[in-house]
Amino acid sequence: MSKSSLIGIVVGWGIVFISIRLATPNVSVFWDLNSFILVLVGPYFAMLIAYNIHDILAANKKWLSVFKIYKDSELSYKDEVGRFIRWAYITQKSGLQGLENDALPAISEDEPFLKYGMELVISGYTGNEIREILKEFAFTSYQRESKPIDILNNIGANAPAFGMAGTLIGLVVMLSNMGTDPKAIGTGMAVALITTFYGIMSARLIYLPAGIRLTSRNDDTLFRNLLITESLVLLAERKSPRYIQDKLNAYLDPSEHFLIDRDMQRQ
Repeated sequence: MSKSSLIGIVVGWGIVFISIRLATPNVSVFWDLNSFILVLVGPYFAMLIAYNIHDILAANKKWLSVFKIYKDSELSYKDEVGRFIRWAYITQKSGLQGLENDALPAISEDEPFLKYGMELVISGYTGNEIREILKEFAFTSYQRESKPIDILNNIGANAPAFGMAGTLIGLVVMLSNMGTDPKAIGTGMAVALITTFYGIMSARLIYLPAGIRLTSRNDDTLFRNLLITESLVLLAERKSPRYIQDKLNAYLDPSEHFLIDRDMQRQ
Protein backbone atom coordinates (compact mmCIF):
# COMPACT_ATOMS: atom_id res chain seq x y z
CA MET A 1 0.00 0.00 0.00
CA SER A 2 1.21 3.52 -0.82
CA LYS A 3 1.74 5.16 2.57
CA SER A 4 1.99 8.70 1.21
CA SER A 5 -1.40 8.47 -0.56
CA LEU A 6 -3.05 7.00 2.52
CA ILE A 7 -1.49 9.60 4.83
CA GLY A 8 -2.46 12.39 2.43
CA ILE A 9 -6.15 11.51 2.24
CA VAL A 10 -6.49 10.66 5.95
CA VAL A 11 -4.68 13.79 7.17
CA GLY A 12 -6.31 16.01 4.54
CA TRP A 13 -9.84 14.99 5.47
CA GLY A 14 -8.85 14.89 9.13
CA ILE A 15 -7.90 18.56 9.02
CA VAL A 16 -11.27 19.37 7.44
CA PHE A 17 -13.20 17.49 10.14
CA ILE A 18 -11.12 19.02 12.92
CA SER A 19 -11.79 22.49 11.53
CA ILE A 20 -15.52 21.72 11.45
CA ARG A 21 -15.45 20.38 14.99
CA LEU A 22 -13.63 23.46 16.26
CA ALA A 23 -16.16 25.71 14.52
CA THR A 24 -19.27 23.98 15.84
CA PRO A 25 -20.17 21.11 18.17
CA ASN A 26 -23.06 20.24 15.85
CA VAL A 27 -21.07 18.42 13.16
CA SER A 28 -24.22 16.90 11.67
CA VAL A 29 -25.13 20.24 10.04
CA PHE A 30 -22.41 19.46 7.48
CA TRP A 31 -24.17 16.31 6.32
CA ASP A 32 -26.85 16.42 3.64
CA LEU A 33 -27.66 13.30 1.63
CA ASN A 34 -29.17 15.14 -1.34
CA SER A 35 -26.06 17.28 -1.72
CA PHE A 36 -23.80 14.25 -1.34
CA ILE A 37 -25.60 12.34 -4.10
CA LEU A 38 -25.63 15.33 -6.46
CA VAL A 39 -21.90 16.05 -6.13
CA LEU A 40 -20.51 12.51 -5.86
CA VAL A 41 -22.76 10.83 -8.43
CA GLY A 42 -23.64 13.64 -10.82
CA PRO A 43 -20.16 14.14 -12.37
CA TYR A 44 -19.90 10.42 -13.20
CA PHE A 45 -23.12 10.53 -15.20
CA ALA A 46 -21.96 13.70 -16.92
CA MET A 47 -18.89 11.76 -18.08
CA LEU A 48 -21.18 9.22 -19.77
CA ILE A 49 -21.89 11.88 -22.37
CA ALA A 50 -18.20 12.12 -23.23
CA TYR A 51 -16.95 8.56 -22.55
CA ASN A 52 -18.34 5.03 -22.56
CA ILE A 53 -19.12 3.23 -19.33
CA HIS A 54 -16.09 0.94 -19.58
CA ASP A 55 -13.75 3.95 -19.58
CA ILE A 56 -15.51 5.41 -16.53
CA LEU A 57 -15.28 2.13 -14.61
CA ALA A 58 -11.60 1.93 -15.56
CA ALA A 59 -11.10 5.48 -14.24
CA ASN A 60 -12.74 4.57 -10.95
CA LYS A 61 -10.48 1.52 -10.65
CA LYS A 62 -7.52 3.69 -11.57
CA TRP A 63 -8.34 6.10 -8.75
CA LEU A 64 -8.17 3.26 -6.24
CA SER A 65 -4.71 2.35 -7.55
CA VAL A 66 -3.21 5.49 -5.98
CA PHE A 67 -3.26 3.56 -2.70
CA LYS A 68 -1.21 0.71 -4.18
CA ILE A 69 2.57 0.68 -4.30
CA TYR A 70 3.79 1.91 -7.66
CA LYS A 71 5.53 -1.14 -9.15
CA ASP A 72 7.96 0.91 -11.27
CA SER A 73 9.32 2.57 -8.12
CA GLU A 74 10.59 -0.74 -6.72
CA LEU A 75 13.69 -0.75 -8.96
CA SER A 76 15.80 2.41 -9.12
CA TYR A 77 17.08 3.72 -12.43
CA LYS A 78 20.59 2.95 -11.24
CA ASP A 79 19.67 -0.69 -10.65
CA GLU A 80 17.92 -0.75 -14.01
CA VAL A 81 21.11 0.33 -15.75
CA GLY A 82 23.11 -2.14 -13.67
CA ARG A 83 21.16 -5.17 -14.80
CA PHE A 84 21.49 -4.22 -18.46
CA ILE A 85 25.24 -3.88 -18.03
CA ARG A 86 25.32 -7.32 -16.45
CA TRP A 87 23.32 -8.69 -19.38
CA ALA A 88 25.80 -7.01 -21.75
CA TYR A 89 28.63 -8.97 -20.15
CA ILE A 90 26.63 -12.17 -20.52
CA THR A 91 25.95 -11.39 -24.19
CA GLN A 92 29.65 -10.73 -24.76
CA LYS A 93 30.55 -14.07 -23.22
CA SER A 94 27.72 -16.42 -24.26
CA GLY A 95 25.81 -14.64 -27.03
CA LEU A 96 22.04 -14.42 -27.36
CA GLN A 97 21.56 -17.94 -26.04
CA GLY A 98 23.27 -17.01 -22.80
CA LEU A 99 21.18 -13.82 -22.61
CA GLU A 100 17.99 -15.82 -23.12
CA ASN A 101 18.92 -18.32 -20.40
CA ASP A 102 19.75 -15.60 -17.88
CA ALA A 103 17.43 -12.69 -18.69
CA LEU A 104 14.03 -14.18 -19.46
CA PRO A 105 13.69 -16.13 -16.18
CA ALA A 106 14.76 -13.01 -14.26
CA ILE A 107 12.03 -10.80 -15.76
CA SER A 108 8.83 -10.88 -13.72
CA GLU A 109 5.28 -10.96 -15.06
CA ASP A 110 4.90 -7.38 -13.80
CA GLU A 111 7.35 -6.21 -16.48
CA PRO A 112 5.55 -6.96 -19.77
CA PHE A 113 7.34 -4.17 -21.65
CA LEU A 114 10.79 -5.44 -20.72
CA LYS A 115 9.85 -9.05 -21.43
CA TYR A 116 8.46 -8.18 -24.84
CA GLY A 117 11.55 -6.14 -25.69
CA MET A 118 13.94 -8.84 -24.53
CA GLU A 119 12.15 -11.37 -26.74
CA LEU A 120 12.72 -9.02 -29.69
CA VAL A 121 16.44 -8.88 -28.90
CA ILE A 122 16.70 -12.66 -28.57
CA SER A 123 14.76 -13.09 -31.83
CA GLY A 124 17.52 -11.22 -33.65
CA TYR A 125 15.84 -7.94 -34.56
CA THR A 126 18.18 -5.06 -35.39
CA GLY A 127 18.61 -2.11 -33.03
CA ASN A 128 16.59 0.24 -35.25
CA GLU A 129 13.76 -2.27 -35.57
CA ILE A 130 13.62 -2.74 -31.81
CA ARG A 131 13.64 1.01 -31.23
CA GLU A 132 10.78 1.53 -33.68
CA ILE A 133 8.63 -1.26 -32.23
CA LEU A 134 9.22 -0.43 -28.56
CA LYS A 135 8.72 3.32 -28.96
CA GLU A 136 5.36 2.60 -30.55
CA PHE A 137 4.57 0.28 -27.64
CA ALA A 138 5.69 2.87 -25.06
CA PHE A 139 3.70 5.79 -26.47
CA THR A 140 0.51 3.83 -27.18
CA SER A 141 0.64 2.47 -23.61
CA TYR A 142 1.06 6.03 -22.36
CA GLN A 143 -1.99 7.15 -24.34
CA ARG A 144 -4.12 4.27 -23.06
CA GLU A 145 -3.20 5.05 -19.47
CA SER A 146 -3.93 8.75 -20.00
CA LYS A 147 -7.63 8.27 -20.78
CA PRO A 148 -8.79 7.23 -17.25
CA ILE A 149 -6.60 9.99 -15.83
CA ASP A 150 -8.33 12.53 -18.08
CA ILE A 151 -11.70 11.25 -16.85
CA LEU A 152 -10.67 11.71 -13.21
CA ASN A 153 -9.44 15.23 -13.95
CA ASN A 154 -12.72 16.05 -15.70
CA ILE A 155 -14.74 14.69 -12.77
CA GLY A 156 -12.65 16.87 -10.47
CA ALA A 157 -13.28 19.88 -12.69
CA ASN A 158 -17.03 19.20 -12.80
CA ALA A 159 -17.57 18.47 -9.10
CA PRO A 160 -17.50 22.16 -8.01
CA ALA A 161 -19.92 23.00 -10.83
CA PHE A 162 -22.37 20.37 -9.58
CA GLY A 163 -21.85 21.81 -6.10
CA MET A 164 -22.80 25.24 -7.36
CA ALA A 165 -25.84 23.77 -9.13
CA GLY A 166 -26.92 22.18 -5.84
CA THR A 167 -26.48 25.51 -4.11
CA LEU A 168 -28.70 27.20 -6.67
CA ILE A 169 -31.34 24.49 -6.25
CA GLY A 170 -31.22 25.00 -2.48
CA LEU A 171 -31.55 28.79 -2.87
CA VAL A 172 -34.56 28.45 -5.17
CA VAL A 173 -36.28 26.13 -2.70
CA MET A 174 -35.36 28.38 0.23
CA LEU A 175 -36.63 31.55 -1.45
CA SER A 176 -39.85 29.86 -2.54
CA ASN A 177 -40.59 29.01 1.11
CA MET A 178 -39.39 32.33 2.53
CA GLY A 179 -42.89 33.80 2.78
CA THR A 180 -44.30 30.88 4.78
CA ASP A 181 -41.40 30.33 7.22
CA PRO A 182 -38.84 33.20 7.41
CA LYS A 183 -37.06 31.48 10.30
CA ALA A 184 -35.97 28.67 7.97
CA ILE A 185 -33.87 31.02 5.83
CA GLY A 186 -30.68 30.46 7.84
CA THR A 187 -31.06 26.69 7.86
CA GLY A 188 -31.93 26.63 4.17
CA MET A 189 -28.93 28.78 3.29
CA ALA A 190 -26.62 26.44 5.25
CA VAL A 191 -27.95 23.38 3.41
CA ALA A 192 -27.59 25.17 0.06
CA LEU A 193 -23.94 26.04 0.73
CA ILE A 194 -23.06 22.50 1.84
CA THR A 195 -23.35 21.32 -1.78
CA THR A 196 -20.66 23.79 -2.86
CA PHE A 197 -18.55 22.62 0.07
CA TYR A 198 -18.88 18.99 -1.06
CA GLY A 199 -18.00 19.93 -4.64
CA ILE A 200 -14.86 21.81 -3.72
CA MET A 201 -13.58 19.25 -1.21
CA SER A 202 -14.23 16.22 -3.42
CA ALA A 203 -12.38 17.91 -6.27
CA ARG A 204 -9.42 19.07 -4.19
CA LEU A 205 -9.05 16.09 -1.86
CA ILE A 206 -10.10 13.20 -4.10
CA TYR A 207 -10.13 13.56 -7.87
CA LEU A 208 -7.58 16.23 -8.80
CA PRO A 209 -4.79 15.00 -6.47
CA ALA A 210 -5.36 11.46 -7.77
CA GLY A 211 -5.13 12.73 -11.34
CA ILE A 212 -1.87 14.53 -10.61
CA ARG A 213 -0.35 11.47 -8.93
CA LEU A 214 -1.41 9.12 -11.71
CA THR A 215 -0.10 11.52 -14.36
CA SER A 216 3.25 11.58 -12.56
CA ARG A 217 3.32 7.78 -12.46
CA ASN A 218 2.42 7.58 -16.13
CA ASP A 219 5.24 9.99 -17.00
CA ASP A 220 7.68 7.94 -14.92
CA THR A 221 6.59 4.75 -16.67
CA LEU A 222 7.08 6.36 -20.09
CA PHE A 223 10.58 7.53 -19.12
CA ARG A 224 11.49 4.08 -17.78
CA ASN A 225 10.16 2.40 -20.92
CA LEU A 226 12.20 4.72 -23.13
CA LEU A 227 15.28 3.98 -21.01
CA ILE A 228 14.60 0.24 -21.38
CA THR A 229 14.12 0.71 -25.12
CA GLU A 230 17.52 2.31 -25.53
CA SER A 231 19.09 -0.33 -23.30
CA LEU A 232 17.67 -3.16 -25.40
CA VAL A 233 18.79 -1.46 -28.60
CA LEU A 234 22.35 -1.33 -27.24
CA LEU A 235 22.18 -5.01 -26.31
CA ALA A 236 20.94 -5.89 -29.81
CA GLU A 237 23.81 -3.89 -31.33
CA ARG A 238 26.29 -5.77 -29.11
CA LYS A 239 27.72 -2.58 -27.63
CA SER A 240 30.34 -2.97 -24.93
CA PRO A 241 29.28 -2.81 -21.27
CA ARG A 242 31.22 0.42 -20.72
CA TYR A 243 29.60 2.06 -23.73
CA ILE A 244 26.20 1.01 -22.38
CA GLN A 245 27.16 2.46 -18.99
CA ASP A 246 28.06 5.85 -20.46
CA LYS A 247 25.12 5.93 -22.87
CA LEU A 248 22.49 5.10 -20.23
CA ASN A 249 24.00 7.32 -17.55
CA ALA A 250 23.32 10.25 -19.88
CA TYR A 251 19.60 9.69 -19.15
CA LEU A 252 20.02 9.89 -15.39
CA ASP A 253 20.74 12.37 -12.66
CA PRO A 254 24.48 12.24 -11.77
CA SER A 255 23.60 10.98 -8.29
CA GLU A 256 22.07 7.85 -9.90
CA HIS A 257 24.90 7.04 -12.31
CA PHE A 258 25.97 3.40 -12.40
CA LEU A 259 29.73 2.91 -12.53
CA ILE A 260 31.06 -0.51 -13.42
CA ASP A 261 34.24 -0.19 -11.36
CA ARG A 262 32.29 0.86 -8.27
CA ASP A 263 28.93 -0.90 -8.54
CA MET A 264 29.38 -4.00 -10.67
CA GLN A 265 30.45 -6.17 -7.75
CA ARG A 266 27.06 -5.54 -6.13
CA GLN A 267 25.14 -7.01 -9.09
